[in-house]
Amino acid sequence: MGEGGSPPTMIPVLHNKHVVLGVTGSIACYKALDLASKLTQAGALVDVIMTTSAREFVTPLAFRSITHRYIHTDLFDPDSELAVEHVALAHRADAIVVAPATANLIAKLAHGLADDALTTTLLATNAPVIVAPAMDGGMYQNAATQSNLTTLKERGVVIVGPAQGRLASGLTGVGRLVETPELMGHIRAALGRKGDFAGKTVVVSAGGTQEPVDPVRILTNLSSGKMGYALAEAARDRGARVILVTTPVSLSAPVAVDVVKVRTAVEMRDAVAKAAKTANALIMAAAVADYRPAKAAEQKIKKEKGDGLTLELVKNPDILSEVKGSFVKVGFAAESQDLLKNAKKKLADKGLDLIVANDITAPSSGFGADTNKVLLLDKSGAVEDLPLMSKDAVADTVLDRVRAFL
Repeated sequence: MGEGGSPPTMIPVLHNKHVVLGVTGSIACYKALDLASKLTQAGALVDVIMTTSAREFVTPLAFRSITHRYIHTDLFDPDSELAVEHVALAHRADAIVVAPATANLIAKLAHGLADDALTTTLLATNAPVIVAPAMDGGMYQNAATQSNLTTLKERGVVIVGPAQGRLASGLTGVGRLVETPELMGHIRAALGRKGDFAGKTVVVSAGGTQEPVDPVRILTNLSSGKMGYALAEAARDRGARVILVTTPVSLSAPVAVDVVKVRTAVEMRDAVAKAAKTANALIMAAAVADYRPAKAAEQKIKKEKGDGLTLELVKNPDILSEVKGSFVKVGFAAESQDLLKNAKKKLADKGLDLIVANDITAPSSGFGADTNKVLLLDKSGAVEDLPLMSKDAVADTVLDRVRAFL
């Protein structure tokens, strides 16, 4: 997952995109090295601009070793393209991110000052600008800094963070630079604003529902939520407004996505029905329990003498059948046998436009895997057997088919 902790490989929305990374004088500069590395791994062309104070913390050579590109440090450096045309990077940039951004840089940007390579580039660009503050808690809370941040937000600058935690001073407060996965998510969202799903709303469900037996026990399944989260990120990267209805999973919630947290199948049904009222597409990737206990015990069930415990189960709502509308409807079929037969039946029974079927007994496409081997079946009768792919790649392929329906 691109934002879930593992290093990204090539990410479509970042591939060959020019991302300008501005680095200012904060101890958090070391995190900018990680961001530059992850962006480069994902396929972006990263041009770094360092302020004079940033070079007191990290050397230009460190960034050049990661990006393999010229590092800009001086507006009047004769070897820099900025010396020939001071707005060159500003015009070429697909996005500009300043991380870390000091209170000084934020003040300069808010007041339109342009006295170095970074501020000149920021003032001259029409690209999306993302600013990630990092500073002492008192500096961040200062009325001047807050006023400057408000001004930037009103101008359309995306402000990311800061986070709360231990600061360089040893104190705990708000002022830490956010972590790389969160920054990557915001950069991807900014680059995808004008994608092929711009103006569309996509509702995605993810995870395995949890049906309470008593206050400490649940009936659930092995769904990790990875496929649903990959779909949510991919739709966001293509410009969609994404509503992710998710059960508790061990994944970080995608940024720039509306997250609705649920637990049971009934809660998911209600949340999906509400979200679907404005949806252009509904993609039900969640593993919804077919049954739930007829009544959850109010107190923990104690082990009694005897052979066992009998639970009375009742059927859960069929969300795909119940939720209706003019949106494109996509379902998933996780099967352990008769994959094609069962997928065709589910496609017809639930009135789907598209169904994604996978064999959960295969280690490469079972619950929790980072890859998936799926069949795509649509309402016209077409069947497409996809090769083994990452779940991110499967998500983009599914969205390609959804886009064709739209």
